[in-house]
Amino acid sequence: MFYLGMDVAKAKLDCCLLLDEALGKRKTKVVHNSQSGIADLLVWIEKQHVSSEHLHVVMEGTGVYHEGAAIALADAGVTVSIVNPAQIKDFGRSLAVRTKTDGVDSFVLARYGALLKPPAWLPPAPEARALQALLARRDAVAQDLQRERNRQEKAEATNTPDIIHKSLTDSIAFLVKQLAGLQQDIDSHIDRHPDLKRDMALLQSIPAVGPQVGGNLLSVMYSHHFGSAEQLAAYLGLVPVERQSGSSVWGRARLSKAGPARIRAVLYMASVVATRYNPHVKAAYERLLARGKCKMSALGAAMRKLVHLCFGVIKNQAPYRRDYIKIA
Repeated sequence: MFYLGMDVAKAKLDCCLLLDEALGKRKTKVVHNSQSGIADLLVWIEKQHVSSEHLHVVMEGTGVYHEGAAIALADAGVTVSIVNPAQIKDFGRSLAVRTKTDGVDSFVLARYGALLKPPAWLPPAPEARALQALLARRDAVAQDLQRERNRQEKAEATNTPDIIHKSLTDSIAFLVKQLAGLQQDIDSHIDRHPDLKRDMALLQSIPAVGPQVGGNLLSVMYSHHFGSAEQLAAYLGLVPVERQSGSSVWGRARLSKAGPARIRAVLYMASVVATRYNPHVKAAYERLLARGKCKMSALGAAMRKLVHLCFGVIKNQAPYRRDYIKIA
C-alpha cells in the first residue's frame, strides 16, 4: 500500500506520495481542488506506477473543502481516511516537525497514514448528503432570521427611520417564508426515503426528541460509522475530559466539545426537556444531583444519555420503551 498525504485548501491540494518510507523517497504534486484537479492527480499517480487499489490517501477533516476531493477519490476506488486535525498536529510534534507549510503538512499526513494506518472513510449515501445540506441551510437561515429580529428589536428601541423598519419587516417576512419552505423540503426528503423515514420515527419515539434533534442526529449517523454509543457521544463532543496530575493539578472535568457545536446546542435544549419528561434521562440527572454534582455537569450527562438512547433505538431498530431497563 502506498500512502499519500493531502493538505486541503480552498483552491488547491498539496499532495505528498511516499514511495519508499525507509529511504525517505517521496514525490509531491499540487493540483486544483476540483474534479479536474482530482483527475490530474489520478493520472499523475498512475505515472508513478501506483494503482488506485493500492493507494491510501490521508487528509484532515477541516471545513467543507475536503468533501469533494474525498468523494471523488473514493468513487475512483482509492482508500481515503479523514483524520482529526488535532491528531495530525500532535503527530507532527512527535516527529519534531517545526516548519508549518502546506508541503510539510502533506508529508506529515503521509507519514501518519504509513505509521498508524487509519481506518478507511466511507462516503455517505446521496440522501444523507442531501439531508446534511438541507439542515445546514436551514440553520444558516435561522441564524439570519435571529439576527434580523435582534436588529428590529434594537430599531424599535431607538429613533430609527420608517424606511429601516420596513426593510427589517420585509426581510424578516422573507426569511420566515424561507425557513418554513426549507423545513417542508427536509420533511419531504425524509418521507421520500424509507430508511430515513423509519429511523426518524424511531428517534422521535424518545421523549424530548423532536424533528430538530432527530434530523441532526440522522445526518450525523448516516454520514459516519459509529460502532458504539460512546463513539457517537465522543464525536459530538459530549465526553468528559479530566485534567489532574499529582496533588497540584486538579481541574474540574469538562465536556470535550470536539464535535459540531450546532448539534450540541440542539441537544442541550432537548436534554433540558428530557430531565423532566424522559424517565431514563430524568433518573440519571437526579441521581447525579443527589451525589452533589453541579447542574451543568448533570446536564452534560443528560445529553450523553439522550444520545445513547438515540443510538440504541437505531441500532436495535426498536422504538423507545419507558419500562426498558437497559437501553443503548
